[in-house]
Amino acid sequence: MNAMPLVIAAIAIFALAYRFYFGFIAAKVLTFGDKGTMPSQKLYDGQNYLPTNKWILFGHHFAAIAGAGPLVGPVLAVQFGYFPGFVWMVVGAVLAGAVHDIVILTASVRHDGKSLAEIARHEISKVSGGVTSLAILIIIVIAMAGLGLVVVNALSESSWGTFTIAATIPIALIMGLWMNKFRKGKTVEATIFGVALLSLAVIYGRYIPDSPIASWFSYDHGSLTILLAVYGFLASVLPVWLLLTPRDYLSSIMKIAVIAMLAIGVIAIAPDLKMPAFTVFSSGGGPIIPGTLFPYLFITIACGAISGFHSLVSSGTTPKMIMSEKHIRPIAAGAMLTEGVVSILALIAAASLLPLDYFQINVSAEKFQAILPQLHSMGFTESNLPELSREVGESIAGRTGGAVSLAVGMAQIFSAIPFFKGLMSYWYHFAIMFEALFILTTIDAGTRIGRFVLQETFGKVYKPFARTNWLPGNLIASGVIVFAWGYFIYSGTVATIWPMFGTANQLLATIALVVGTSYIINSGKAKYAWITIAPMIFVGITTLTAGIKNSINLYWPQIFDEKTQIQGVINFSLTLVIMFCVFAIIINAVPRWIAVIKRTKTNK
Repeated sequence: MNAMPLVIAAIAIFALAYRFYFGFIAAKVLTFGDKGTMPSQKLYDGQNYLPTNKWILFGHHFAAIAGAGPLVGPVLAVQFGYFPGFVWMVVGAVLAGAVHDIVILTASVRHDGKSLAEIARHEISKVSGGVTSLAILIIIVIAMAGLGLVVVNALSESSWGTFTIAATIPIALIMGLWMNKFRKGKTVEATIFGVALLSLAVIYGRYIPDSPIASWFSYDHGSLTILLAVYGFLASVLPVWLLLTPRDYLSSIMKIAVIAMLAIGVIAIAPDLKMPAFTVFSSGGGPIIPGTLFPYLFITIACGAISGFHSLVSSGTTPKMIMSEKHIRPIAAGAMLTEGVVSILALIAAASLLPLDYFQINVSAEKFQAILPQLHSMGFTESNLPELSREVGESIAGRTGGAVSLAVGMAQIFSAIPFFKGLMSYWYHFAIMFEALFILTTIDAGTRIGRFVLQETFGKVYKPFARTNWLPGNLIASGVIVFAWGYFIYSGTVATIWPMFGTANQLLATIALVVGTSYIINSGKAKYAWITIAPMIFVGITTLTAGIKNSINLYWPQIFDEKTQIQGVINFSLTLVIMFCVFAIIINAVPRWIAVIKRTKTNK
């Protein structure tokens, strides 16, 4: 199968959906317009509430939602074949993910930029608000730990990647001061400056490993974890215009440019997908994802189709900075559909590898030898791994987690483009650095969002905490969130954190869709509530099924193994807590939906 038709079809579907389906939602369901002063203006404080240029805010929002999910998830799901993941990302992004994002962002804007928990408290009940707060805090910590671990693994002992990532911080600080202090409103000037310096950092970063200063940017796992925690803390406590927003905007420019180049490369060279449309692992027993296609495909591919984490961004930083309701559609739906394209390209990059090479990269050496006869019986006999390792300049066998196989796939496509041939090693290391940059922008926004939710929660006990610009509350809440996810990075692995993140993330999406449905029904638009109810039912069923299976087959056995006992207890307990939160909110919400609908009919 040639990859080009898949890319063209996906982009066409997303464009049509944005124009017509989300045009319908904007006009009929959410009825965008100038309904009053926006939270960014009404509650302006210069730190968290700040009117922000539409395209800079799009950059922040896209950078914040597009973490490891759209890159790693589709790569791991390729073990089922390329077709199931492709269909789920196209259908899910349109009917679930973008709907989820646009509804929650609208609800938050109309609730003064409050969090998902506060919206739930207002639209459903105080109990639902409290339960949602608990679920959010658990999921933020899990998400930051899982994503942070991917960043640490990608940058460990990589001076090029660490240098380039580190360079974005002073560049962003200068851009923030440029646009907000020295040359206020001069976005184009700051953009040209930032892109120019970032390009130099990327180009000349490749020379860092062979330079005298290589040791300045080479860190082990533990040191990188500490540095990542320090960065997350600073991004959370500093004014949003100084570091978070300009760095996310700068990162999004690079992200979109690289993805556009990858899309052009796929269309230009039209690579063949070596992985079949379906594999026998759809029935279970896969070496990467042991479970069956249903439900595990739908929690492995999270952000590319629908992600609960998006609801945190849509009710966290973005609603506090948006300047007009008319910007909601391009920012929420536009960013989600763009992320869908990213996910599809990641899947294509992985599926373009020879299947034997794909599995040899993504499973340990011992496991690969054990499954080799089965792979041969599936017709996977051709391998090019020794040549690939030679071209990229390092051994890539047994590099589990998805990041390396994606980097190899991207490098293959880039190096096949005219004038880029012979640069396989450059593109491979560029792709590793790019993945880390992609994910890091979620860490900073996620930490700040966690701080907001924790401050709202503490504010119920001590009111000053509820003020997002109260410095002691800012410092304490940021410190608690950073310490929590930092601990998980030290004690966890991708194998234990990622399955838990996938389940927890999609359970949060279910909660958000329940809250979104409540908002639509309470707004007098009950006849349109199907736009959130349909994805809520599907995502809820698949994710609860996965949560139960994970608890029984993965986390419960860990409890009885001395080596994994602590992880097993944590994973098992938190998964049960989050599933309880979902049931509690649904049980709380549905009777209220029925009551509102009946009352509306009676009044008519």
